[in-house]
Amino acid sequence: MHAISEQPLPHIVAQHAEEAVLLFARRAAFVNAPHVGLRELGRFDERLAAHLDGLAVAGGHAQALSMNAVLAEGAGGMFVAAVLALDSGHAAHLATLFALAEGAAPLRPALAAGFGWVSGQRLKGTIAPLLRSDDAFRHAIGLAACGMHQVDCGNVLDTALAHADAQVRARALRMAGEGGRTDALPACAAALRDGDPACRLWAARSVALLGKPAQAAAALQAGALERTGAGTRAFRLLLKVLALPDANAWLKAVAPALPDRRLLVQGAGVCGDVAYVPWLIRLMDEPPLARLAGEAFATIAGVDIAALALDRPPPGAAAAGPSDDPDDDDVAMDDDEGLPWPDGAAVGAWWGTNGKRFAPGVRYFMGQPPAVAHCRGVLRDGAQRQRIAAAEYLCLLQPGTKLFQTAAPAWRQARWLNAMG
Repeated sequence: MHAISEQPLPHIVAQHAEEAVLLFARRAAFVNAPHVGLRELGRFDERLAAHLDGLAVAGGHAQALSMNAVLAEGAGGMFVAAVLALDSGHAAHLATLFALAEGAAPLRPALAAGFGWVSGQRLKGTIAPLLRSDDAFRHAIGLAACGMHQVDCGNVLDTALAHADAQVRARALRMAGEGGRTDALPACAAALRDGDPACRLWAARSVALLGKPAQAAAALQAGALERTGAGTRAFRLLLKVLALPDANAWLKAVAPALPDRRLLVQGAGVCGDVAYVPWLIRLMDEPPLARLAGEAFATIAGVDIAALALDRPPPGAAAAGPSDDPDDDDVAMDDDEGLPWPDGAAVGAWWGTNGKRFAPGVRYFMGQPPAVAHCRGVLRDGAQRQRIAAAEYLCLLQPGTKLFQTAAPAWRQARWLNAMG
């Protein structure tokens, strides 16, 4: 518990709150960024933690300010208020936050994120009542908290998988796959016919992660082209679980229906077939797709384009965009922000020298066919998008493995990695 300041300075407390809200909003982009590794995420998380600590020592002054911020700042305010309420054990404030989030769907992920941020020690006595609650929203948050901390909730999951409320079923289906609960595979397979679309997609993902990708393929295909976060997850997982010839054939079949070529470029990187490399190198001369093509090539070949001096200056200041420094408060990240601008000629020359060691018809991920030791290395040293893929491959390679939570606070991830050996 933090020592409470007797007379906190209002303007300092307000500054901590403002910075914490801003950093939380930016963290959502950082945990999916193509250029941020665990070390950079750790620096970022230390900054966020410092502001939250500054609020914690302000006690009730910060609690009142954070509750107001929920209304003024939306999701960021909800996250800050949730962390403070959980950290201090303030049950009344937490109940208020539940009521606010239940009435405003955009606030719910931020409330759940607060549970994911605080330590497991701080959640003792809080999660069990949520898991026993008759209120579907509270029950779903309890399940989410267990999942984010990689805690198995035991028989509670079995009941939740058959819950009448779709949000509880969806969370339970997600948790079954991410928790490596192979005993829940029959329930997940049955949920492929669930009437709720979100439940069907989470069921498909879990069936694949739990070792039965063939059973999940049709449902993943049905959702893979949706322009949603769930659709993106389904798209990338589908291309990992299909045999490489089937993945290539499916990508070719859906190419005419894709809204733009970005998804096609991303799919080539996920498939990992070196047959895509010449096409990707040609795309490096097209500014709208150049950086994405570079990332897809790097994902296949396992190269660091900037470190090998295979990059070039951006084609103008406007195209370069804002700084990609994780410590820069003015970062405005888009999907390609932080990726180097590849020099197609230089990459082509590198491939001409090194491409012979890559066999045709083999799936490559970061320079090697996916394997447990290799994926663990990527999980330790890769950038976030690569780490997310590595975590999925580890489950696919060893069904029953818990999905590594790459969005968890960096210090918790470091502890998990140390435990992996």
